[in-house]
Amino acid sequence: MTTCVALLGGSFDPVHHAHVALAALFAQLLRPDQLRIVPAGNPWQKNALNASADERVAMIELAFRAAAVTVTIDRREIARGAPTYTVDTLREVRAELGPDASIVFLIGADQLQQLDSWRDWKSLFDYAHIGVAARPGYALDAAALPSAVAREIETRQGSLEQLRTTPSGRIFLAETLAVDISATQIRAALQRGEQANSLIPEVVLDYIQQHNLYKI
Repeated sequence: MTTCVALLGGSFDPVHHAHVALAALFAQLLRPDQLRIVPAGNPWQKNALNASADERVAMIELAFRAAAVTVTIDRREIARGAPTYTVDTLREVRAELGPDASIVFLIGADQLQQLDSWRDWKSLFDYAHIGVAARPGYALDAAALPSAVAREIETRQGSLEQLRTTPSGRIFLAETLAVDISATQIRAALQRGEQANSLIPEVVLDYIQQHNLYKI
């Protein structure tokens, strides 16, 4: 039986309900053997991170401790100590898991809309499938996407069964997720002293308050 590993990357600065919801959706759809959370080290498309690597990992552990799937935090991008590129991470994970494992990289619709700005983005499919979750305000239809991305989707769309039982090369668009939260929005709310209970898991909010994170 093919091993299926779902990967969720991000800065997680902080981790929030949308991250958990995206992972939970694909845990339900794919039934992966493992969910791997990959916190970014130095993501090249983002500004400096606010929380330290250890703080972000601690928040991820809290947020996903009740997940209905085996969760592993993969610190390879933190350890890399250089600009973080997803294609490098997927190449390394493929080498680790071997040629037959199913690897499904999870992203939101907002990331799909800028996928063609990622380094060697077409090469992502050499190492993994891509699972995309809908997000309010970000359409998944071809008209809303860069033409190169739309063409790639047209030739690569696959079923959940294909994602689970084959190693790489397919994309699946899940249009059932309707959580619209951004870490930028959360940090701004926390800096204003507003309640963020509806945005962040309670245990993560407790951690943020205890460690005095995201203050001006």
